[in-house]
Amino acid sequence: MENSISDLPQPSDPAADNAAAQVIEQTLVKVSGAPSNAEQNALLNRVVDAWRRRHGKGSPKPILTLVGGYAGSGKTEFSRFLSDITGWAFLDKDSLTRAMVERLLVSLGGDPHDRHTDLYLREVRPLEYRCLMETAFDNLKVGTSAILSAPFIAELADPDWVSRLTNRCAAKGIDVAVVWVRCDVESMREYIEFRGAPRDAWKLQNWEEYAAGLDTDAAPPTAHATVDNRLGAAISLADQTRQTLKRILM
Repeated sequence: MENSISDLPQPSDPAADNAAAQVIEQTLVKVSGAPSNAEQNALLNRVVDAWRRRHGKGSPKPILTLVGGYAGSGKTEFSRFLSDITGWAFLDKDSLTRAMVERLLVSLGGDPHDRHTDLYLREVRPLEYRCLMETAFDNLKVGTSAILSAPFIAELADPDWVSRLTNRCAAKGIDVAVVWVRCDVESMREYIEFRGAPRDAWKLQNWEEYAAGLDTDAAPPTAHATVDNRLGAAISLADQTRQTLKRILM
């Protein structure tokens, strides 16, 4: 991915600001596909609004954006792109909790890189997501919108979980958006192999078994928008958008 565009000079020319906003909007439309729905349009509007807000315009209402997807789907990179555009806090589950998870698994007599056994799923995974969500709410309470990058596999498959979260946020004047990053199995494996993370060892050693449990054809029913990153298309477009914005703003 390219360097951040957030350190570029703020455009004083309204035409440049509008041109940048249009580039952002066109990119999100392309990666999300068509036809769009009301929830997808609402997220798009909030992203463009956040761009404008960084220049002294837009709504101050915070939003919680969940970006989910399978390992290697590109959810972290897309989350970074959204954060780069909007200035919203970027919270990645692995960055926030990995050290704690590895130490806890060792304390429980397990493998520090385990991400698939009952021990991890029952004793550790719930704590990971609790830490992630509580960190998000710490930001939201002070009016800072947040983007959460995590698989959210079980959570987004549960409409009740999403409803509880949405209701909790609505009571505090916070919007919620759920984004699913869709990717093909071959591209996911390529990225997982490239990053070489120890936590992915079991997946690669048991790839056929792991891949058989993935549903790459559809997004969870609770997703408000789906980003199509098959063959790395969405991430490539995000990089192109960064370059376009740099040309507009320089």
